[in-house]
Amino acid sequence: MCKDSNGNVLQDGDSVTLTQDLKVKGTSVNLKRGTLIKNIRITDNPEEIECHAEKVKNLVLKTKFLRKH
Repeated sequence: MCKDSNGNVLQDGDSVTLTQDLKVKGTSVNLKRGTLIKNIRITDNPEEIECHAEKVKNLVLKTKFLRKH
């Protein structure tokens, strides 16, 4: 079961907000706190989700940096 930083259960297609600024490895992109990410996909690892964000496709984020929108 995949949960966000507040303990809310995440499901495929949910929208989430970043709780802190994140540097995307391998790119010059910085995702700012408060960035809305739509249509997430749950992975086999309950601590990670897949998504698309500002100019970055196939991004994997840790759920501890997310809050369900």
